[in-house]
Formats: sequence, C-alpha cells, structure tokens
Amino acid sequence: MSRAVYIDIAHDLRERIASGQLRPGDDVPTEAELAERWQTSRGPIRNALAALRAEGLVETTRGRPARVVSKKATQPVDMSVPFTRWARDLGVEPGAQTQEVALRRAADLAELFGISPDDQVVSVLRLRMLDGRPTMVERLNYTEDVGRLLFQIDTDAVSITDYLGEQGHPIVSVQHEIDAMAADERDAALLRVPLGTPLLRLSRISRDAEGRIFEASQDRYLGDVVRFTVAGSGISADGQYLRAVGG
Repeated sequence: MSRAVYIDIAHDLRERIASGQLRPGDDVPTEAELAERWQTSRGPIRNALAALRAEGLVETTRGRPARVVSKKATQPVDMSVPFTRWARDLGVEPGAQTQEVALRRAADLAELFGISPDDQVVSVLRLRMLDGRPTMVERLNYTEDVGRLLFQIDTDAVSITDYLGEQGHPIVSVQHEIDAMAADERDAALLRVPLGTPLLRLSRISRDAEGRIFEASQDRYLGDVVRFTVAGSGISADGQYLRAVGG
C-alpha cells in the first residue's frame, strides 16, 4: 500500500514540475501538506521526494521544504539523471538500440550485490544516441528481482531508470566514478570508431530506500560528444585537498 502511494505522489509532483505548475526555485509543498492531501504518513512522502531527488528534479535541505531545481545541460555526477531526460534537456532527441537483455550468473558481481556467484543477474547492453548519432554504450546490471521487469518492456522505447522507478525501484542514492578507457571491439563497432578510441567511462552503483545495491552499471561515452563538469567546493589550508561536487 505505502509503495503505491509514494509512486502516485512522485508521479503527481513530477507532472506538476513538467507542466510548469512548479517551476525551478519553487518550494514543493511541505511534508505535512502532502501528507494531509494524500491522507498518508510522512514515510511515503519522503520516499516520493527521494525518488524525485534521485531524478534531479528537486533538492532537499534539512529544515526547509524540497525545492524544484533548474534543468541541467551537463551530465551531473552527484545524482542519477536518466539519459533520456538529460538528452531532452539539451534539446536533442534521445535514441536507444538494445543489443541484449540477458540472465547470467552473478560471478564477479556477487560480492557487490551480496548474493551467491551462482545466483543470477540481468544484464543489458544498449547503444544510446543523440539525434541519431552514436554517443554512448550502456552496460547495465541488475539484481534478478529488479532486472526481470525489463523482459516485459521494449527497452528501446523507454527510460529504464524511470520505468523501474515507476515499478517501485527508484534510485534513492547513487555513487559515480569517472575515468577514461579505450574502446574495446564491441564499443568500437557500436560507436563506429576505431578500436582503442578514448572513451569517458561513468561507473554507477545505485541503492534503494533500504540501502540495498540493485544496479551496477557502466556508461561509455564518446569524449567529443559528451563532457562532464565538476565544481570544487573548496581547498584546504595546505592546498592538498579538494572536495568535488557535481555540476
């Protein structure tokens, strides 16, 4: 019951943001106001706001209502913004060509997911495009209970992140790591570049509201198409430490 309620609340707020009823800088109704409107406890309200925060639609600060944030044209590294929504924010048309959706043994993912190496995970390989141009190769891995939902849909036609969120599996917290790598044979063929072409790799670990890791993925971007920006929050007195925040 609570899960269905928070999905409905998140959907309603998402629609109000999309329609302009709630604009960047506006406060979202308080938890108390939303709880009264939806006749529910604050638990589902907080789960709904956590889902919207994970989608990059709102920011939350202790002691004040959640606030709608401005659209971002760059790929943020401190939250998970679905490729589809990010592309449309840029004013370009996103595309996807799914290469495979498959069950396989957990193997090297077992320790991360907290399961046996013989348990199964669901892996997805997709080519992502901007205005028809190959841009990124997506390698997604999910725990079996979550990933099996993907066998029910056309993964070329939807945002997997949004779809799983609507099915009760929103990303509540995310850890990103960015590095560079050389395109392997599969990357090179899909992106139509020479073998060994430098790529930007964004590795992602996603957790649910209980803190369970349910997604471990890699997005491999062409560096001449996509750029990540990072802003520093400050340097220590001795100049040795810089804490990075997404931008």
